[in-house]
Amino acid sequence: MEIGIDLGTTHSAIAVVRNGQPELIPNALGHWLTPSVVGVDDNGELLVGQTARERLISHPNLTVHAFKRLMGSDREWVLGAHRFRAEELSSLVLAALKADAEAFLGTTVTQAVISVPAYFNEAQRSATVHAAQLAGLEVTRLINEPTAAALVYGLHDRQDDHRYLILDLGGGTFDVTLLEFFDGVFEVHASAGDNQLGGEDFTLAVRDWLRDACKTKKSTKAPTDARLYQLAEQAKRVLTQEQSVRLTVTPELTLTLTRDDFDSLTQPLLLRLREPIMSGLQDAGLTPAAFDDVVLVGGATRMPAVQKFIGRLFRRIPRQTLDPDTVVALGAATQASMLARNQALEDIVMTDVMPYSLGIAVHNAHQVTNKLFEPIIERNQTVPVSRVKTFFPVHEDQQEILVQVYQGESRYVRNNLFLGDLRIPLPEAGQQRSVDIRFTYDTSGLLEVIVISGTAREPVHSERLIIEQHPGRMSPGDIEAALARLATLKVHPRDNQINRVLLARAERLYEQSLGESRAALSKQMDHFHQVLSSQQDDMITQGREAFQRWLDEFETRRWQ
Repeated sequence: MEIGIDLGTTHSAIAVVRNGQPELIPNALGHWLTPSVVGVDDNGELLVGQTARERLISHPNLTVHAFKRLMGSDREWVLGAHRFRAEELSSLVLAALKADAEAFLGTTVTQAVISVPAYFNEAQRSATVHAAQLAGLEVTRLINEPTAAALVYGLHDRQDDHRYLILDLGGGTFDVTLLEFFDGVFEVHASAGDNQLGGEDFTLAVRDWLRDACKTKKSTKAPTDARLYQLAEQAKRVLTQEQSVRLTVTPELTLTLTRDDFDSLTQPLLLRLREPIMSGLQDAGLTPAAFDDVVLVGGATRMPAVQKFIGRLFRRIPRQTLDPDTVVALGAATQASMLARNQALEDIVMTDVMPYSLGIAVHNAHQVTNKLFEPIIERNQTVPVSRVKTFFPVHEDQQEILVQVYQGESRYVRNNLFLGDLRIPLPEAGQQRSVDIRFTYDTSGLLEVIVISGTAREPVHSERLIIEQHPGRMSPGDIEAALARLATLKVHPRDNQINRVLLARAERLYEQSLGESRAALSKQMDHFHQVLSSQQDDMITQGREAFQRWLDEFETRRWQ
């Protein structure tokens, strides 16, 4: 039997479709939610879920949580005599969920659809599949969390020509998905997000406020960070229902935190919600008024501060008619049932989009030392999709071309994710010295790269590279190498601070733009690099002022 799993930052949940309806599976404690927490006890034995969470405050050095945020990285945690990476910790949570499902269903569970943040990149998705393998589960599909939620809302509503804007703020990530339901088809138009923004950040903002208060009051016995974290989490939950909360920080220090105080503390985090929302709308070419429903998903959307912010942004009351903590698991189970060809869901079709752009590294006359990213398939294209572009050698006497494949949005490949490479010989002098590079991305997450030197009609050489975006078949060695490469990515600062700020701003806008806007930014950045290379102060000053005016006008137009 196949199940659906929401592997969350704070909590995880499982569900299954029975009798045509998705239903949640309780854990051993009878709860729908299992804390995504792992620890070890005094005997060195592993603890998972609520038991580990109970020790999070008392044994912070032997307990770890929020590791989902670091999936796909080389970060390691030491718990007693054990050392874990994020996917290994996640595998322990998945194994516990698998055991709960088997106990509830009375049968062995070997397959699952697992939800991931829509804005997870290839390395993070790869680590998720690897975690499932370690837990004894075959991942039949990774489904984006907002898409899973929208699937449940759409089947619940059954309203044709209905557009949803799904805002998923979980414990560690924020996702935006623009989706339409018509004639039994769920079509995703665009996805955007922030992988470092979630309920955890709101908790940490309150924790830091408490810590500063302790320093100001010069408390004789300052509480540990773990204790402050617990108080912050408590305050966040209470303020969901009440207008204020009293917190006993130390025996001699009691503080009151109001909703208004909380809103002020977390205002920078609330403002960060806007950028992915506007980016998704821009990519889809839609306005806020185009949507029938703005739906809130994820436990962090329970916060009144978030609901008020979204309400003001869209000038309407956002919808949250289904449990935001469990709707994603129900959607993952629904997708699993669809893949198993459940008769009750046979008439439902889903399409999705690529959350990141795919392209190659190219050289630029003004950026000899920094390879640039040339997108071949830009983000938010409906899959399956195929695109081809023609490229030329840098030097006349060049013998071959190295094609390096990357995923991301930065103009510089050093900031994007390396996926793989291949080499292809060039024709001899006198022949057509160019290569056609075709990217084909299908619904199973498979990226095929075909490189042909010469012409399509008269190819001299042809090479083919397969990159698995759902990388369940990747070897542990491949995963290790990818993690090591990610750890070495660094942004090298420029000498001049003012110029560096302008370039960083332009790079941000480049990542947020597509098509002609992206090309215009690229042209302006090239020109400014050329001005900087002149090393003439007057020319650089004039060029900087002109570049800043251009960026100001560009950004003003972008938000109109």
